[in-house]
Amino acid sequence: MTNLYHLLNRLMKLFFAFSLFVCVFFQDPVYAQKSLPLGSHPPALTFDHFPNKAFAFVWRNWNLVSPEKMAETIQCKPADILYLAQLMGLEDQKLLSENFKEQIYITLLRRNWHLLPYDQLLTLLDMDKERLEFALKEDDFLFHKFGNLKPASPTLHYISPTEAEIKKAAAIKEVIQPIIEISDKNPSEELFHFIEKLKTFNEDEAIIERDTLKEDQLRFIYSYFGIFGDPLMDEQNDPFPNGLLQKLAQKGVNGVWMHVVLSQLAPKGEAFPEFGEGSETRLRNLQKIAQRAKKFGIDIYLYMNEPRAQPQAFFEERPEMAGLQKDDFTTMCTSNEEVRDWMEHSLTHVFTEVPELGGVFTITASENLTNCASHGGKDECPRCSVRPYEDIIAEVNRTIANGVHAAKPEANVIAWDWGWNGHGMARDVIDKLPEDVWLMSVSEWAKPIERGGIPNTVGEYSISAVGPGPRAKSHWSGAKKNLLKTVAKVQFNNTWELSAVPWLPVMDLVAQHASNLAQMDIDGYMLSWTLGSYPSPNLEIAKKFSDDPGASIEEVLNSLALERYGRAAVPYVRNAWTTFSTAFEEYPYDIRVVYSAPQQYGPSNLLFLEPTGYRSTMVGFPYDDLKGWSGPYPQEIFISQFEKVATKWEKGLKFLEGAIEVAENESYKKLLEEDLNLAKAAYLHFLSVGQQGRFILARDIWLESQKTDKVLRDQVKAILQKEKQTAIELLEVIRKDSRIGFEASNQYYYVPQDLLEKVINCQFLIDELDK
Repeated sequence: MTNLYHLLNRLMKLFFAFSLFVCVFFQDPVYAQKSLPLGSHPPALTFDHFPNKAFAFVWRNWNLVSPEKMAETIQCKPADILYLAQLMGLEDQKLLSENFKEQIYITLLRRNWHLLPYDQLLTLLDMDKERLEFALKEDDFLFHKFGNLKPASPTLHYISPTEAEIKKAAAIKEVIQPIIEISDKNPSEELFHFIEKLKTFNEDEAIIERDTLKEDQLRFIYSYFGIFGDPLMDEQNDPFPNGLLQKLAQKGVNGVWMHVVLSQLAPKGEAFPEFGEGSETRLRNLQKIAQRAKKFGIDIYLYMNEPRAQPQAFFEERPEMAGLQKDDFTTMCTSNEEVRDWMEHSLTHVFTEVPELGGVFTITASENLTNCASHGGKDECPRCSVRPYEDIIAEVNRTIANGVHAAKPEANVIAWDWGWNGHGMARDVIDKLPEDVWLMSVSEWAKPIERGGIPNTVGEYSISAVGPGPRAKSHWSGAKKNLLKTVAKVQFNNTWELSAVPWLPVMDLVAQHASNLAQMDIDGYMLSWTLGSYPSPNLEIAKKFSDDPGASIEEVLNSLALERYGRAAVPYVRNAWTTFSTAFEEYPYDIRVVYSAPQQYGPSNLLFLEPTGYRSTMVGFPYDDLKGWSGPYPQEIFISQFEKVATKWEKGLKFLEGAIEVAENESYKKLLEEDLNLAKAAYLHFLSVGQQGRFILARDIWLESQKTDKVLRDQVKAILQKEKQTAIELLEVIRKDSRIGFEASNQYYYVPQDLLEKVINCQFLIDELDK
């Protein structure tokens, strides 16, 4: 009996110890992150221009998140949050409306990525793990844009600031106070004010319902502010309000597109009961949008990047459907008939339920992991390894076309050649496509260029290099030989060369491109990806050449300038457009440059006296990775090319200032002032990239001198002063226009608070160098 008692006692102690371990382990923030991606999980950056991390947290979330939510996140009282804000001299909160929650969450994630672990991010965003996991995977490669890693950020707790920290906060207040006082004297737009403007519908202008599918030329585009990941679940987040549809129609647009995930849009079925959650709501909202768009002569197109890869557990009872594995996901192999049947029947259902849809466009060899050939690894799949690449890609497009056309034979199915054969020539795929699809190709792709003496070819969207290039010409020729219609994928508003302004006033380049395409007998344009969707004057150029393919560039641009600004301003505006276009041709174009360099963030990108060791990410975090920014260009040439762009661009600003002086009425003058402000924003972004590059070069040489070279130190300080002033100038520019700094899939790259932080950052580094 005694032995039994001791045995039971030991078992109870072990059970208690195990229970305690489980409780602690499951509450550990690291455990809380297990279902969310971590990547290499390196130590997070520190931001020493703030007294401590809690001050940085309050600063970066001010006006975007309530003090109550901030307090909940770091487990303190709202009064503690307000106290830190007061110490730094922050103005009374002008809290962003909850209506924009879905359109600001990426901005919030980015600015807190190095400050908070996942569990605190979830609290701050008021989001569950499943929602964030979906966003990081499906919201336009968000985790990839963040570098495929989550910095290791310890849990942030509020601790009452020390005397030294209070003193440092007072220094911040002293730096920003004069800037805030000057800014407050001028009127400013609130964040997202541009949405209200775009929503405004003019009742006096007629709505003409027309069948756009029978028009000669298709011109379709994205929403300037649409939510990318899951745009149809919440009716309140309408990507195409009537005002925007009206404005797009006036610019010649007759189609708009939306990102969807087929497993969310199609209904549940016996084969895949886990699919279809919320599909009825999404289809209902989709139909409402499609019906309204029809009234403006605009059709809805769905972006098909299918079938999406699934977690490995999905295939435990479906091993015959599993294709190749990549990271934590496995492809739904399209060589399996059941997978193709699901795709086909799902699309038939969608187009039956929403017959107002105009069609779809497909990406079948890039973006998300989809078919087994989509990322070049088909040989890892036992079924696809024995099939030709072109058969797999063509079959996916045929399956999609069959599903769409079973419900709506006249709908357009557009097969985009993006990524085919590794972005190489793909006539073999085109020859296998069915006759009822259209072929789309990026117009300027593979065009040879030379910038700063460095030869290159275009391998992404570009406005600075005027298309069409040899790949598109060859692919369109092959498509026409097979009796397929053709579409030119273009970006006439902006590209990743600079997406932080709604449109670039490089009209000569846009007009030359549109004129070239007018001679190619193209059946349509896709006018934008997620960037470049604003209803701008640039889009009117495409419409003018569509209406009159034989028009001269001078005729088109002169008429556009006259219509927009009045006769007196025409010569000034035309000189400005030509000057901007010439400047932009100096852009050091390369896919690595447009993805990695800090042009999207401009002077909001922070500087560091010691290298961070972080590599730049795809339009997510530029860091201080000058080598990554420069791509194939020697660093000096990369920097000097941006300096050339800025220097030449600045001359164009003078012409627009001259146009304002001769404006014939207040309406023309106001529009010219708005457009000058946009052009100045672009200038400050280009200027800042060059300055940041100069800073990093000078910093690294100074560090090599063991920080002893006073001449180099003074050079670093001088660059910091310039960058500080550039941030102040851009702050005044963006206060006038809430569009600047925004792009739909990345949301706000920066907000006014970030430019003020850059001022603090620069001043802190200057003070450190003076020690």
